[in-house]
Amino acid sequence: MSVSQHILIIDDEENMRHMLSVMLARQGYLVDKAADGEEGLSCLMNKVYDFILCDIRMPEMDGKAFLVRALEEHVTAPIIMMSAYGTVEVAVECMKLGAYDFISKPFKKDEIVMVLKKAEERERLKEENSHLREVAAGQFSYSGILSRNIRMEEIFNQIRKVSDLKTTILVLGESGSGKELVARAIHQNGKRSQKPFVAVNCGAIPENLLESELFGHIKGSFTDASSDKSGLFEQADGGTLFLDEIGEMPLALQVKLLRVLQECEIKRVGDAVTRKVDVRVISATSRDLSADVVTGRFREDLYFRINVFSLELPPLRDRVEDIPLLAEHFLRRYGSGHDVNTFRIEPDAMRTLMAHRWPGNVRELENVVERACILCEGGRITSGCLPPSVRLSDEDYQGEPDDDENLSIKKAEDTIERDLIRKALAKTCGNRTQAAKMLEISHRSLLYKIKEYGIE
Repeated sequence: MSVSQHILIIDDEENMRHMLSVMLARQGYLVDKAADGEEGLSCLMNKVYDFILCDIRMPEMDGKAFLVRALEEHVTAPIIMMSAYGTVEVAVECMKLGAYDFISKPFKKDEIVMVLKKAEERERLKEENSHLREVAAGQFSYSGILSRNIRMEEIFNQIRKVSDLKTTILVLGESGSGKELVARAIHQNGKRSQKPFVAVNCGAIPENLLESELFGHIKGSFTDASSDKSGLFEQADGGTLFLDEIGEMPLALQVKLLRVLQECEIKRVGDAVTRKVDVRVISATSRDLSADVVTGRFREDLYFRINVFSLELPPLRDRVEDIPLLAEHFLRRYGSGHDVNTFRIEPDAMRTLMAHRWPGNVRELENVVERACILCEGGRITSGCLPPSVRLSDEDYQGEPDDDENLSIKKAEDTIERDLIRKALAKTCGNRTQAAKMLEISHRSLLYKIKEYGIE
């Protein structure tokens, strides 16, 4: 063991503090002592410890109160609780609160040393795992896109080839599959990376405003045009304009977009003057544009103009090997904002995630992991933390039916859950703590579900 390991002993009995400090100093530890929880917290304000030994029964601030406060302050050192009044219930309670281990007094020298050795080994493994995850994330990351899938690696190679060119690019893929991330990767890895990247969702802007948004307008060109305004093409000059969901663009505007792509110039709404722009356009859609061309919903000439080079992203269900990689990535992102020091996905939950079909692709996975971080207890994400739509197999869950019959299991489960919460709140006269106990869920989970279901 390295002599740099620093330990804090918190115990109101001076003899116990002395005995432990002498014994652990002989084992090579650097030891500090505190007589109660308050003094222990003061020590934590001034020094970082590798391990903490804390008695439970103490005056002023007892061990359990110290444990809660220490974790609230994001102390990462393993905290080992000690008590001469040890029972299974006390040990379980401490572990639930976040203690690393519990040891009953009186204990032999070997016992305390063994517990510390185990804690030291766990911390070493945590460090190694964290390092390996960082290496893996870097190894399987390209401009912020995580994947170890062969088809995605081919896409990364294609991005490298076209990133420096002005060629118009069409990114195809289901909703939530990461089309904007690919567009940003093309921009960031090319000569235009120092210029603006401007994104617009063509389906999210009303038809009567989209032309002004893209090309700009001059003062007085319509009722609300109180001043001249540059459009997104001008704002992206020298850089990249990303037209998401281009399949939703109205036909009348498709004609004007085609002219811009051909002539490299735009005309603001109400203006007689054209303006030159140097913009590389990347479009994206989840629609089948070739089918839309046949039905007349999308112009054939524009289709060929934007589809000089295309990239088709595989859905997440065809990238099963990426699910653990992405889930761990989202876990680090959303787990860091909670009181729990370490989040982990249990094997049963990971198996469930990998068995799901993910109709919403990566975006759906991100939402599921964020929700699980809110609902899980003690940082352990189990299958029970996942929504019913993910837990059910494809044979059991097919989404909502197209006809009027309400056969959705998810809807039925949500309805039952909502009704139970309302009944529990009614029985407890709105006391959420008591309602959570009655429902056998945590108070935090209840608050989340009240918000999710919009319960007043």
